[in-house]
Amino acid sequence: MSIAKKLVGQTAAYGLSSIVGRALNYLLVPVYTRVFLPEEYGVVSYLYAFVAFFNVVYTYGMETAFFRFANRPDSDPKAVYNRVLSAILLSSAVFTGILLLLSGYIADYIGYPDRQEFITWLALVLAIDAIVAIPFAWLRHQNKAIKFASIKLSNILITVGANLLFLVVFRHIYEGKYLQELRPLVSYLYDPDFGVGYIFIINLVANALLLPMLWREFRIFRFKLDLEQLKPMLVYAYPLLFMGLAGMVNEVIDRILLEHWLPESFYPEMSNMAAVGVYSACYKLAIFMTLAIQAFRYAAEPFFFSQAQEKDSPQSFALVMKWFVIVCTFIFLFISANLEDFAYFIGPEYWDGLIVVPILLLANLFLGVYYNLSVWFKLTDKTKYGTYISFAGAAITILFNLLLIPVLGYVGSAIATFVCYFSMALASYLLGHRHYPIPYPVKAIVSYILLAIALVWLALAIEIDNFWLRHAFHLAVTAVFPVVVWLRERPRFLKL
Repeated sequence: MSIAKKLVGQTAAYGLSSIVGRALNYLLVPVYTRVFLPEEYGVVSYLYAFVAFFNVVYTYGMETAFFRFANRPDSDPKAVYNRVLSAILLSSAVFTGILLLLSGYIADYIGYPDRQEFITWLALVLAIDAIVAIPFAWLRHQNKAIKFASIKLSNILITVGANLLFLVVFRHIYEGKYLQELRPLVSYLYDPDFGVGYIFIINLVANALLLPMLWREFRIFRFKLDLEQLKPMLVYAYPLLFMGLAGMVNEVIDRILLEHWLPESFYPEMSNMAAVGVYSACYKLAIFMTLAIQAFRYAAEPFFFSQAQEKDSPQSFALVMKWFVIVCTFIFLFISANLEDFAYFIGPEYWDGLIVVPILLLANLFLGVYYNLSVWFKLTDKTKYGTYISFAGAAITILFNLLLIPVLGYVGSAIATFVCYFSMALASYLLGHRHYPIPYPVKAIVSYILLAIALVWLALAIEIDNFWLRHAFHLAVTAVFPVVVWLRERPRFLKL
């Protein structure tokens, strides 16, 4: 129980920056989907899909390698920190230099030859993100959760505040909706033709401010590029690089394929890029599941490594898995059953895509299950299995997107995401059961997931015209799940 309490406490501490920060950032989705047309928002989603791939390349698994090698009994964490950050600094400079030199060609290739500056700004963002990842990992290793959370939240507040300032306040003043006496001044600061460029430049400025915020962590750093010492870390990390790339295929390739593989006549009322925008906006409604998973991962990775030598660690990992599934299953149920209310977070022009939300929520639930199950190959240093699973998942994602997009549009992409993450979780469980047995309560976990799916189907299948009765019914259906959990788990609570 003390171990579970420790993980809950760490999840709350590190999750504060993730949950509150992402929640604040989520406030931008209603802004973006009301300021920009689906096609414009599609451009942002499309370019950030490529950024996601490059983020993995820039860090190439060294963040996880840092935790693994810094937690070894005979290691010097500060020396490991110096080696990892030195490697990341050097590689980031090389990668960003290449992107800057090729920015014009890249802009031409992706179909935006007149917006080369977007590529330049995103290349700089990638470098900063990779460099600050290691000081943030150092803070997590040192259990400095408050500082970690404070810096993360400051970054999010700057980003959100600047977006609201330019895209809401300045835009309304420029359009003469209020404070017209300030319009001449605002005209020097705001250009409506700059459009989605504000999203990219604000992201760059906010991320650049992370460098002085992490000054203490950079001050203790000493550049030391010892290739002999780095070699075992790179050997450990390179499978994680390929696993990360495969993971990004699973996460964002659907946006890219929608643009290029969707028949132009499938959605007569909008372009393919607009379909990407609609799908991406509706994907954001799965944010609450993503928040829970991200908060858990921040605490779970160092927690699993630190508890690996305890004799009862398998039982602890099994307990963690069960309650993780219970929480995430309730999130899936609550949002899906009350989707009518959550829809108001995005603009009405995007509501046609709401059908994908329950599918994507369930898909991300299984992604979270997979992250839990992946503990076995990380603790046994058999990361190659993670690579195999991720590549198999990437193949499934690409195959099902290619098969289903021409037939089902973005619904096909959502189904492909679910099939991918479910298959990865199943494969990891079967392999882990052989190499690192953990007594997961499979029957209880499956029963909770099936119960939630049945309740979602019930909430969506029964149509009620009256607004208040409909909402009351949806809330009642949602309440069934925690009641069942309490009745089943109450004896264990009393025993503890």
